[in-house]
Amino acid sequence: MKPRSLMFTLFGEYVQNYGGEIWVGSLIQMMERFGVSESSVRGAILRMVQKDLMKVRKIGNRSYYSFTPQGINQINEGVKRVYSERNAKWDGQWRILTYSFPEAKRDMRNEIRKELNWTGFGAISNSTWVSPNPIEKQVMELMERHQLGDYMMLFTSSKVMSHDNQEIVNKGWDLQHISDEYDRFIQEHLKIYDYLREKALQNTLTDEESFIERTKIVHEYRKFLFNDPIFPVDLLPENFRGTEARELFWKIHQMISIPAVRCFESLYESAPDREVEPHRERAVNPFNKVYM
Repeated sequence: MKPRSLMFTLFGEYVQNYGGEIWVGSLIQMMERFGVSESSVRGAILRMVQKDLMKVRKIGNRSYYSFTPQGINQINEGVKRVYSERNAKWDGQWRILTYSFPEAKRDMRNEIRKELNWTGFGAISNSTWVSPNPIEKQVMELMERHQLGDYMMLFTSSKVMSHDNQEIVNKGWDLQHISDEYDRFIQEHLKIYDYLREKALQNTLTDEESFIERTKIVHEYRKFLFNDPIFPVDLLPENFRGTEARELFWKIHQMISIPAVRCFESLYESAPDREVEPHRERAVNPFNKVYM
């Protein structure tokens, strides 16, 4: 687990539900459970502060960290995509983005490509990206945030004259590869599910083990956000394994969430000037169940 990515997971899963701020000592203790050293934690925090993703508050000789609005946007978008259900029907609109960056802005162009990929766009040529998802708002915010109006244009179209929809999908994405990755996730985590379920039935599953396993499965599942464009169901190929992987992810998550949060609470320390009411966060199951 890379320290920066793990911090996004910990804040998205836990810290944001407890005021969004944490003592660095608590963060170090949590990340030690995943083999991340104190020096690696502090180095990752420094880099994230320099990139305006995190900020620090000093109280006495203690440091308390939270995410900036820019970082919170990334966390919220990730959490939303992890826990949101796919749309069943496509609205028939392609979102088409074109750009042209001067060579002096090469670094910006590379950064924008990463953000477009994260948002779910697929590249059908060097400077043309498309998506069937209703993500106009995110794109306009991206353009405004980076002041890209002179370099990018966004269109929508209900019809492409030269190619049918399946040809466009095949140009922009390798959905079979994504499905194969989901299949590997399923095969690996079916064993983990059976193992954890057996321990839970025997009452030998500890809070710390639950915290580690919940964090790990969310961390692993989040990786699909960089590959799976989260297409509406009616644009997916037959036997696409994404829904099965999601169901398994939720079964494991739901089974171990309460003891995982207990472990988090035992490690978490907020700033002394902030009273954070300990609680079990509520999450709505996309399969119409609720856990506390």
